[in-house]
Amino acid sequence: MPNFLAPVWVIARRELAGYFATPVALVFIVIFLAVSGALTFYVGGFLERGQASLDAFFLFHPWLYLLLIPALSMRLWAEERKSGSAELLMTLPLSVSQAVLGKFLAAWAFAGVALALTFPMWLTVNILGDPDNGVIVAGYLGSFAMAGAFLAVGGCMSALTTNQVIAFILGAAVCFLFTMSGVDMVLDLFRAWAPPLIVDSVAGLSFLTHFNALSQGVIGLADVIFFASMIVFWQFATVLAVSRTRGA
Repeated sequence: MPNFLAPVWVIARRELAGYFATPVALVFIVIFLAVSGALTFYVGGFLERGQASLDAFFLFHPWLYLLLIPALSMRLWAEERKSGSAELLMTLPLSVSQAVLGKFLAAWAFAGVALALTFPMWLTVNILGDPDNGVIVAGYLGSFAMAGAFLAVGGCMSALTTNQVIAFILGAAVCFLFTMSGVDMVLDLFRAWAPPLIVDSVAGLSFLTHFNALSQGVIGLADVIFFASMIVFWQFATVLAVSRTRGA
């Protein structure tokens, strides 16, 4: 296992440093912080709620990630395939799975940095009241896990094309389907004709369903397994996609 992870950490460190070597990191973080703050205070009515909680903050994370995470993941493989640097990367003494995992971990760590920089929200709610910090921690962990699932999907879509715009559209579209499957409007369409088992199965595929439980402080095994399974499945799919283009 250490022999497998050593190249992964090398790739992850290189990729993470690459984010901060360009204005991309600053632009992404500024947009993430500005939009999440605006949604929390102006749309979510953070102050008007009169509650010492971050419910208004976590409420918009699935929809915020729906645009920002595909924008982050679209460059993971599409740009490298277009420039030819992906072929150079594959000449290094490492496997496709190591390269895929390393690039994914770098992007996930970067998303984690952006999420961690929202800590003033946490400080604010503690200054204004006496929140349940355990629930807030669960919300942050759930948001981080959901970001990983979004990134895994987006990374796979990026590996299927050399065009970043197409990678963004594909990533956002697939993530949109996994998000909307838990919305009542969609579930009502299934309830009209499908048995409860199918309705529950569709709802169980939604990022919303599992993230909402975590953001309420309920860390259920099913929710943890769901996000872990999503990451593993889409990472495996990315390995297949990269291997296919490598052999083409």
